[in-house]
Amino acid sequence: MKISNLDLWVRKNEGLDHLTREDIEKIQLKKLNRLLEREKLRGGFYKNLPEMLETLSELSRLPFTTEDDLKQYGNRMVLISQSAIDRVRTQETSGTTGQAKRLYYSSEDNDRTVSFFAAGLSELVYPGDKTMICMPFSGGRGLGELIAEAIEKLGATPLNVGIGKNYGELTHILKTERPETFVGMPVPLLSLLRLCPGSSLKRALVSADACPDTVMEQIESLLGSKLYPHYGSRELGLGGAVTCPAFEGMHLRENDIIPEIIDENGQALPRGEWGELVITTVQADAMPLIRYRTGDRTRILKEDCPCKSSLCRLDRLTRRSGKNRMEKLDDLLFSFPEIVDFRAGLKDGVLQIEGYTKDVCKDLPKELAGYPVQYRWSAVKKEDAPCYPAKRRVSEET
Repeated sequence: MKISNLDLWVRKNEGLDHLTREDIEKIQLKKLNRLLEREKLRGGFYKNLPEMLETLSELSRLPFTTEDDLKQYGNRMVLISQSAIDRVRTQETSGTTGQAKRLYYSSEDNDRTVSFFAAGLSELVYPGDKTMICMPFSGGRGLGELIAEAIEKLGATPLNVGIGKNYGELTHILKTERPETFVGMPVPLLSLLRLCPGSSLKRALVSADACPDTVMEQIESLLGSKLYPHYGSRELGLGGAVTCPAFEGMHLRENDIIPEIIDENGQALPRGEWGELVITTVQADAMPLIRYRTGDRTRILKEDCPCKSSLCRLDRLTRRSGKNRMEKLDDLLFSFPEIVDFRAGLKDGVLQIEGYTKDVCKDLPKELAGYPVQYRWSAVKKEDAPCYPAKRRVSEET
C-alpha cells in the first residue's frame, strides 16, 4: 500500500526525505518554542507562559484555552497587525446576549490550508475530474473558495454548488455536469445518491458534520467506493486530519498541530484511550491557540497505519457532550432506504420528526432516544431542499 499523500506533503514542507516519529516530535518542539517566543514578544493573551520548553511533555503543564477564552479575549490572541488579516471567521452563539467567537487568519494561513486540502483531496480527485463542492461559499477566501483553489491545484474542475440549492437544482447539476467526486456533508450526499442512483459520482470526501456508521455504510454502498472522512474546524484553520487509502483513521497534520487527548479531569490519556481532543496550532500565523479544548471526543490510534506513515491518526470524532443526539437519530432512521432527509425537534417531551421520503416508509420505531415519536413525512419534490444548511441538530422547545 502506498504511503499517505499527507505524509509526502509534510516531508516536502519540512524538507525531509523520510518522516519518523522522532522527526515529527522535533518539528513540533521547535515550532512550539518559536511560538512561545512570539507570544512573549507580542505580550498578548499567552504572555505569561514560559518562553521555552525543554521537552514536548512539558506542554501538559500549561493551562488550557477554552471556548469562553476565545469569545472574551480572542483579539488578544492575534499576533499580527490588523492590516495583515486576510479573513475573519465568526461563529455566532445562540441566544441574544452571547458573544461571538471570531478566528483570524493571514493569507499565509489560508495558503497553507489550500495546500493541505490539495494533499488530502489528491487521494480521490484526479486531473481532469469534476468535483461537486457542497460547502458554504461566502466570498473572499471562504471554506468553499479554499476547497475550489485546492481542486484547481490538482488539475481538476470545481463545481461551486454551495449549500442553498434544492433537490431539483442539485440533481440537475449532477446529471448535466456528471462530476466524478463530491466534497460536502455526509447526509446531503446520501440524500442525493438516494435520489439519483447510478449517478456519475465515484468518490467522496465528507466533512463539517458527523457521519454515523449507518450513513457511511449507505453512502459507500451507493457510491461503490470507500468514503474519505475529514476532520477540521475554524480553530484548526479549517483543515486538520484526513483519511488515507488504508481507511483506518484520519492522519493529522502534526507538523502544524500538536494533539493531546485528556480525560474529564484534564489529565493526559495514552494512545488508544477515548477522551477530549486538545490542540496546539504551532504553525498558525495570525491566531495560534495553545492547548485549546475542542470539546470533541476521539482517540489517537496506537497501532501503526497500514500505509506506513508515522503521522498519528484520529479515530472517528463525536460531537461535544450533549450534542450527539442527532447522530443517534441519523444512525437509526437512515437505515430505512425510503428516507431522503429529515429534521428533528423535541417539544413537550415528544420527539417530532418531519422530512422527505421517496416512497412509503413503514415499520418506523415508535420511540427514539427514550422519547415517544411523532412522524410527519411528505413525498420529496424538486423544490425541496436539504433540511439543514449546516450541522444537523435536534432543536428543543421549552
